[in-house]
Amino acid sequence: MDNTELAQSLKDWAELSQEYAGLQDLHKKYLIKLQEALALQRKCVAGVNHQRYRLKATDKLLKHKAKYDYKDQYERFKLIVNLVGCVLACISLYFNMRVFDLMFMFLTVWYYCTLTIRESILKVNGSRIKGWWRLHHFISTFAGGVLLIWPDGEVYLSFRNQLMWFNVYLAFLQYLQFAYQRGVLYRLRSLGERNDMDITIDGLGFLLPFLYAGYIFQLYNAYVLFHLTYHPQYTWQVPCLCLVFTVLGLGNIITTSLTIPLKISEHRKGLLKLRFTRLDKYFWTHRKRRDSEAVNNKKYLEDVERILRPATDTLVESSSSSSMDEDTSENIKDIPGPKKNN
Repeated sequence: MDNTELAQSLKDWAELSQEYAGLQDLHKKYLIKLQEALALQRKCVAGVNHQRYRLKATDKLLKHKAKYDYKDQYERFKLIVNLVGCVLACISLYFNMRVFDLMFMFLTVWYYCTLTIRESILKVNGSRIKGWWRLHHFISTFAGGVLLIWPDGEVYLSFRNQLMWFNVYLAFLQYLQFAYQRGVLYRLRSLGERNDMDITIDGLGFLLPFLYAGYIFQLYNAYVLFHLTYHPQYTWQVPCLCLVFTVLGLGNIITTSLTIPLKISEHRKGLLKLRFTRLDKYFWTHRKRRDSEAVNNKKYLEDVERILRPATDTLVESSSSSSMDEDTSENIKDIPGPKKNN
């Protein structure tokens, strides 16, 4: 009975040993597969992170392009509406009909209302529009509303032609700004010297006389309206518009005069930085070329080696003599001195 149980136990042990060996092989396969799975997991995580980075970069690029496209549409909108206003003003001058005057004034109110909304969006997109220009468009919206309700009469007709010629000049000025600034900004953006939302000053030397002429025209409108307040048939719109044109003219002159020095200072700083960058590139290239020529010039290398050889020999001799002195001093220390007699 004992022999039978022992044999059965040995048989079970042999089976367990075989199963354990198989389990070891299975565990080895499991570890191999686990390493492969971990490697695939790391590769997948890296791929997902790369995709996220590329998507963020693409999204940022698209948003940046969308912001610039919106600014470009904003400039086109101003140009188109001003040209339409110029056509309406010319028609009003030629036909002398009240209906065309009302159409023009309604267009003015709608234009400045839309402009204020678009400028608020541009401000959110990062455009550096000064607060005065936004206030200017709010005041212009108010002025358009006052013109729209100005009743027809002798006082209105005496100012009407001047107002229409003023708007024709504004359309001409808007076209100059659009054409010149657009060309200069495109060139500077291509060179990487300007941001997409910036306003360049390169065209100001050409545009400034026309800008100040427009501002003086606004003050002249205020002057004419002031004299119309002495007319016996004037209405409240006359002094109101006189005040509006005075505020617009003075505000434009002051803001533009304060902006020009800042823009010139920024422009000079940019040019100075660009010059130093170019000088650094020049010196780096010149030094690199000089070093490469020195390496390729055998006579130059021989002269350098001949000059440095005495200094090197002196250094070697001094180091060997110092080492010899140290060895000698150590040997002297090792020599036993005379013994003292007690």
